[in-house]
Amino acid sequence: MSPENEKKVDVVTFGCRLNSYESEVIRKTAAEDGLDNAIIFNTCAVTGEAVRQARQAIRRARKENPDAKLIVTGCAAQTDPDTFANMAEVDFIIGNGDKQKAGAYKLTPDSARIVVNDIFSVQETAGHLIDGLKDRARAFVEVQNGCDHRCTFCIIPYGRGNSRSAAAGDVISQTQKLVAQGYNEVVLTGVDLTSWGADLPGTPQLGNLVTRILKLVPDLKRLRLSSIDAAEIDDTLLHAFAEEERLAPYLHLSLQHGDDMILKRMKRRHLRDDSIRLVEKVRAVRPDISFGADMIAGFPTETEEMFANAVSLVDACDLSFVHVFPYSPRPQTPAAKMPQLPRTTIKERAARLRAKAEEALIRHLDRQQGRILSCVVEKPGFARAADFTEVVFDGEAVVGGISDIRIHGHDGKHVIGSLVQTQLQQAV
Repeated sequence: MSPENEKKVDVVTFGCRLNSYESEVIRKTAAEDGLDNAIIFNTCAVTGEAVRQARQAIRRARKENPDAKLIVTGCAAQTDPDTFANMAEVDFIIGNGDKQKAGAYKLTPDSARIVVNDIFSVQETAGHLIDGLKDRARAFVEVQNGCDHRCTFCIIPYGRGNSRSAAAGDVISQTQKLVAQGYNEVVLTGVDLTSWGADLPGTPQLGNLVTRILKLVPDLKRLRLSSIDAAEIDDTLLHAFAEEERLAPYLHLSLQHGDDMILKRMKRRHLRDDSIRLVEKVRAVRPDISFGADMIAGFPTETEEMFANAVSLVDACDLSFVHVFPYSPRPQTPAAKMPQLPRTTIKERAARLRAKAEEALIRHLDRQQGRILSCVVEKPGFARAADFTEVVFDGEAVVGGISDIRIHGHDGKHVIGSLVQTQLQQAV
């Protein structure tokens, strides 16, 4: 792969961390296929707003790059290819099942404009291991893809297919390679991370994978988990949080709501008290842990009392980072057929839930005063602590290295500190 080819292929990413990982695979595959003068849009389908942003970006890109090939892929391309097929700006559409395959980007005027196959027929995952990630201080490893659950609001299974796991040996080899490349922090990512192993021989659980990585990759300084389901955390994983400091003290939970009736209508596998108990159980063995969560405001049939239960869950779980989604009906999902709330109500409730999220973040930032945080430097003057806190700091440190930073204040979004000591100045 030549540097020249890399510059001729731009990948625009929307959505989740898994998409970010896959965009790097796409970048590499497209360059190896000889694609040039092209922009690939790796889309997200989780909300209508995500699709709107992708369409807007495509139109803007066509105006700015009239001669480039514009290629759309990702979840929105998989679930709704017609939306992009009807855009004159789009040259090719490639579904999620093919977007990482060698040869997918050997495009000619005779190539099919739309290549979107049955995603539920896809069996492999993480078959495309990469040596590093462009412009990132930490590395991501895809260990799982797809989802076997059918939450009533979620279109992701139709974009990703059924759950499938990467073999532990492949994940460990990938992690070893990334550490050898100089990465100090590796993030395990997937659509439904805690379902890892259910389709593998012996049905190992996520905790087994985590402990094997930490044991077999001793030079890895920090291992982080991406979003996990609030319905489950296995005993081995809980033990790892208790015993292994290299496992980052942060969990992002897919909570979605705090009212039992709404959770049932969402077809979630947990109730409000399950969320609270999970947080208490993990915090009991790892007191320094922080929690984030995804929350939906304005789900169909949500009353004011039900919404109040969602807001109060932020305090009940002592969350630090809350990602608020205004409910957006997605095609093909049962929730889209339920009685909908007015958009004005949804927006108003989302704003109120975001206000609660801001209170929770400030509470978390206040606690950092006077602490020394071990942080991965993401760019000059900006780092992220092990518990996911964003840090603005004075002093010079190598991007990708791990540094100690003393905290002396915050601005409501980040803590502010000064560099104390650089522990690991290994650059990637």
